[in-house]
Amino acid sequence: MADAASRLRSLAEWMLGAPLPLRIRAWDGSQAGPPGAPALVIRNRRALRRMLFKPGELGMARAWVAGDLDIEGDLYTALEAVAGSVWERGEDARTLIQALRDPEVRAAGRELLRLVGPPIPPAPPREEVRRRRHLHTRRSDSRAISHHYDVGNDFYELVLGPSMVYSCAYWEDGGSLESAQRDKLELVSRKLGLTPGQRLLDVGCGWGSMAIHAAREHGVSVVGITLSQEQAAYARKRVADEGLTDRVEIRVQDYRDVVDGPYDAISSIGMAEHVGAERYLEYASDLHGLLRPGGRLLNHQIARRPQRDESAYEVDRFIDAYVFPDGELAPIGTTVTLLERAGFEVRDVESLREHYARTLRRWVTNLEDDWGRAVRLTSPGRARVWRLYMAACALAFERNRIGVNQVLAIRTPDPGASGLPLRTRTWNT
Repeated sequence: MADAASRLRSLAEWMLGAPLPLRIRAWDGSQAGPPGAPALVIRNRRALRRMLFKPGELGMARAWVAGDLDIEGDLYTALEAVAGSVWERGEDARTLIQALRDPEVRAAGRELLRLVGPPIPPAPPREEVRRRRHLHTRRSDSRAISHHYDVGNDFYELVLGPSMVYSCAYWEDGGSLESAQRDKLELVSRKLGLTPGQRLLDVGCGWGSMAIHAAREHGVSVVGITLSQEQAAYARKRVADEGLTDRVEIRVQDYRDVVDGPYDAISSIGMAEHVGAERYLEYASDLHGLLRPGGRLLNHQIARRPQRDESAYEVDRFIDAYVFPDGELAPIGTTVTLLERAGFEVRDVESLREHYARTLRRWVTNLEDDWGRAVRLTSPGRARVWRLYMAACALAFERNRIGVNQVLAIRTPDPGASGLPLRTRTWNT
């Protein structure tokens, strides 16, 4: 009988209808596939059971998080191969279950079952969040934010570096991650036209970087809000260390509960992805109501490509189960439309897609360079989640499967004076 790697490779190529561009290394030590290619390491039969009972992306993700499945060689090259052979073809592994009338399928299924061993579904890794309907209530949003952000501030310091900015940086060739994040915060500040004495609301303030930058560099008073207790504690200490407690207030508060407007400007950086499609108009309307006439909103948000049938959109199963529970992406056109429906005048849209790809690759490098400590600070499964999620997202940005945009919108007064210069993009000069 052929070794496990050869049998698995034959099955995979039969299901894909094309050569598998990866090597396979199986639990029995056997290998099969093109020499020099990254290897898909299947450490045990449990990895196959996970993929059999949850065909497609989620089953592979469970095997990866549990350590049953690994990559030997360059992770990005392997993910590119998987994306081209599996993910972008849809969940073709379901053919084994859905087409049982086909004799070839039945034969392949028997072969797979012989490899799998006892057909008992393994329990999901403990890092997985139980799937539920996306309600986006205050309570469910708070739980989702806690799952993602209350991993530990030390872990985020390791991944993000000293800037502690968890969103797309703004790069110049040769710049460091810290300088690129500083440039992004300054770009946001200039787009908002911040001047001394103004009030800024920073929605989803994270660890306080934008609030501190705006107060220190532009002399504004800032209210930063987050749903993460750990973020708030960390941000408050940073504010105190900077001597800015008279100008920066950090609250654990839902954006729907902010009532102390008007503000001169609002920044929302990497937060709107958590709002959800059903709540987005409410989110936009609440922020519009918190601005003074003439006030500016800078909405920095990840976007997906539009679908021919938007009703068929489903959230990414791996991201939803392990990274951002209840997170939803919308096309940029949808976002602009909802902001305008809320009363905003959209004045500028800037894509930073390539910037985010570079940012994510730097975060992956930070994680890999201090892998042992990352595992100690969280868990092996959690560290594996982050490595896969960030590397896969870097490729998704590079391949234009997702993007990220800064949208500058104005609560334009009734007379129509926006307060912007006739020639925009002056913030880039």
